[in-house]
Amino acid sequence: MVKSLPLRSEVSVEETWNLNDLFKTEEDYEVAIHNLEKEVKKYTETFQGKIVDVTSAIEALKGYERIAANIVPISTYTNLAMSTDQTNDEAQMRASKFGSISAKISSQLSFINSELLALPTDVLEEAMKQSSDYQHFLEKLIRQKQYQLHPEAEKALASYSATFQAPYGLYNTTKMVDMAFDDFIVDGKNYPLSYVSFEGDWESEPDTKKRRAAFEGFSAKLREYQHTTAKTYDMHVQTEKTTADLRGYDSVIDYLLFNQEVDSSMYHRQIDLIMKELAPHMRKYAKLLQKVHGLEKMTFADLKIPLDPNYEPKITIAESKKYIDEGLAVMGDHYIDMVDRSYKERWTDFAQNKGKSTGAFCSSPHGYHPYILISWTGSMEDVFVLAHELGHAGHFYHANAEQNVFNSRPSMYFIEAPSTMNEMLMANHLLKNSEDLKFKRWVISSIVARTYYHNFVTHLLEGAYQRKVYERIDEGGSVNANVLNTLKREVLEEFWGDDVEINDGAELTWMRQPHYYMGLYPYTYSAGLTISTQVSKRILKEGQPAVDDWIEVLKAGGTKTPAELAQMAGVDITTEQPLRDTIAYIGELIDHLVELTEEIESAKK
Repeated sequence: MVKSLPLRSEVSVEETWNLNDLFKTEEDYEVAIHNLEKEVKKYTETFQGKIVDVTSAIEALKGYERIAANIVPISTYTNLAMSTDQTNDEAQMRASKFGSISAKISSQLSFINSELLALPTDVLEEAMKQSSDYQHFLEKLIRQKQYQLHPEAEKALASYSATFQAPYGLYNTTKMVDMAFDDFIVDGKNYPLSYVSFEGDWESEPDTKKRRAAFEGFSAKLREYQHTTAKTYDMHVQTEKTTADLRGYDSVIDYLLFNQEVDSSMYHRQIDLIMKELAPHMRKYAKLLQKVHGLEKMTFADLKIPLDPNYEPKITIAESKKYIDEGLAVMGDHYIDMVDRSYKERWTDFAQNKGKSTGAFCSSPHGYHPYILISWTGSMEDVFVLAHELGHAGHFYHANAEQNVFNSRPSMYFIEAPSTMNEMLMANHLLKNSEDLKFKRWVISSIVARTYYHNFVTHLLEGAYQRKVYERIDEGGSVNANVLNTLKREVLEEFWGDDVEINDGAELTWMRQPHYYMGLYPYTYSAGLTISTQVSKRILKEGQPAVDDWIEVLKAGGTKTPAELAQMAGVDITTEQPLRDTIAYIGELIDHLVELTEEIESAKK
């Protein structure tokens, strides 16, 4: 039975991450901010108006790199402390204060890009030759030249950076602080409900009456906040539209794709092909779930149920390490050493508590070890989630060691490839080490239901919905709750057709994801998984040479475009073939599930 969540002060320290590796005391944190402000002031006095040639450009970039490195632990500590308990007044005030300081610093430093871009291109190219450390930074800067505004305009926009981020903060406050879920009742018995318990437990509850009642209770609470949340989101997208127009982009989508270093054809292809060609496979999977569970009708509230709930292993945090060590062993000793350190040094926040951010993420501050947030429920699915986040950690563990603070982070388009790679490696390992039919079915259903459903369906449908929103905004429109509900329902109905009933409440799922406040992020999950699916198949086939290539990709960080990084690993994402191959592979997995289910059912008779 799901229990009410404890307060943050009531959870075991061993299940929390150790933020002391960033700052040992609050005083150290305050001193770091004070020193940063002094450093920025001195830097501005030294370089503003004086970046005039190759030598001064390189010196300015060296100082800017030091400042960027010093901002990292402060920003990370601020955000991580807030994410574990959004009801904590101290964390809220700290985050608000740093937001103001950060905006002020951004404004003070806005001259750097303006003065560098005022230099002739041949001067910047010579600076790249003399200092290769800044080549990628300057290349990206030159790309931005046509969209750069007057220095005073850039300074003003930078001053408003905290204000521009306010909708995301408001969204999180509404979601994690103001929303308090009522118990739901089934057969006269009360069951507690929260964001974490719904997404971690009730959504996949095998008991249909409980699952659907939880869905109705969860949706009812979301509905109470739909208008505030929609207004918050409209503020965000209107700000993006204004910025895109000011900078001279043709559309919001072009503006948001620019930093991803991919063209719009790759964005649209990912959404269009999956909406059209993956849908039949996933409908077949939905029909299989309906048959196995004996459901009279298949609804949206039933899509997350496991194929075989009686075969779901319960895993402790300690036990998860063995699975992950074995599953990721193919990545080599250095990689496994990182995994071991993550457990020993408390890089991961496992605890479930009130006010904690939902879902899971990995923060990888340059110069420090990564941090992972997850709410551990004890299901085997958590092992896949943890492996996923360790994929992000492993990526930046390698990239941060090889690249400077400017070069370590790749395009958002590529960011989910290393994480989903780990899920594929885990699944491949588990499949290879068992001939038991029920275990094989469980592993394959985990790949389909978690890895592919989550990344190729949940997030991709978010991407398809998000595209509809931006198309509306580009036409000069706005959005409210009714519009967003309609757009979301249209996408769900298009994908699931007549095979799944899109019941009341399904349209409100747009309220559940913070990704909409992070640019065109949702579709990139399927893009990353397309790459990792192809590379994991190559690792299965070729072994060490493919692993070696992948490690080099991780080390490259952000020094190459997504297409170049994928090419290093042997995948050409400039064509539709990798995506078509991946969709076909998902279809094969679902066909295999149908066959295994028939075999298992036959054996019972």
